[in-house]
Amino acid sequence: MPKDFPAPVVDARRRRLIGALTLTVATAALGEASRAQTATPAKTLPFGALNQVDAGVLSVGYAELGPADGAPVLLLHGWPYDIHAFAEVGPRLAAAGYRVIIPHLRGYGTTRFRSADTPRNGQQMALAADGLALMDALGLKQAIVAGFDWGARTADIMAALWPERCKALVSVSGYLIGSQQANKAPLPPKAELAWWYQFYFATERGQAGYAANTHAFAKLIWQLASPQWKFDDATFDRSAASLDNPDHVAITIHNYRWRLGLADGERQYDDLERRLAAGPTIGVPTLTLEGDANGAPHPDPAAYAKKFTGKYAHRLVTGGIGHNLPQEAPAAFVQAVIDVDRF
Repeated sequence: MPKDFPAPVVDARRRRLIGALTLTVATAALGEASRAQTATPAKTLPFGALNQVDAGVLSVGYAELGPADGAPVLLLHGWPYDIHAFAEVGPRLAAAGYRVIIPHLRGYGTTRFRSADTPRNGQQMALAADGLALMDALGLKQAIVAGFDWGARTADIMAALWPERCKALVSVSGYLIGSQQANKAPLPPKAELAWWYQFYFATERGQAGYAANTHAFAKLIWQLASPQWKFDDATFDRSAASLDNPDHVAITIHNYRWRLGLADGERQYDDLERRLAAGPTIGVPTLTLEGDANGAPHPDPAAYAKKFTGKYAHRLVTGGIGHNLPQEAPAAFVQAVIDVDRF
């Protein structure tokens, strides 16, 4: 009420009645608010304004949460998702005292190339170099690195090639470092079918189709990769807006064509790619996760367990959890970060 607005005259009996009604309504409202926060935390925990920093060839858009002197955690999303995959994970880790950094990958959200002349390169080493450049730009000597899908591959590479920069690793679907040579080997028909979009993207028709139907394509991938996750349109639309980045289609197409040897990478990464093609082991403390309803192509945990030579554990997250594990099972992902920090 404005200060210059005269207060109404209320007798004592009415004042007591109004006070009681106000207390009742307020108590009910607090109860509803508490229940709403418990039931739908993803919709009540926004990141707020994003930061922007020049890091290597990119101007990276990123969310930062938690105390500035907290132990750093770098959270890396995949395709075709965005930083909102960590909408609940980020605030929970921040509340636990961590400094949480959640960047948009190249080709997503507010992340932009600093030069029009830089190749729109989606090869695995380019994304890993982005992660290291971001840490350098933010003055992070070391961080826990954690991710899923493309983000898990990036985190794996960072831990394999720069273990001194990675305090620990959380990787959904485990060891995802690949090579063009290995990808030349044909898979059984059922396994090839799961990669249908990779072959689609290998064609000019596929590139044009993805450019014309990016959001619809991404929603289909969400549904196929997480068949039991009943996300609503608002949840999808919040992330899909990040796919409107001007470089998103080019990065996506190049990534999948590079995997099949249909597109060249940048020569500056040749030596590092040769090291990755040899399947380097990872010695930093690691916790791998897998959802029990992951509909996307993923390796069997037994196939990669020996790739982790430091303290290591694997967890299967049950309850119909699909490919986007941080968003579908945030409590399990948060606990994995906290636990691996204690390894």
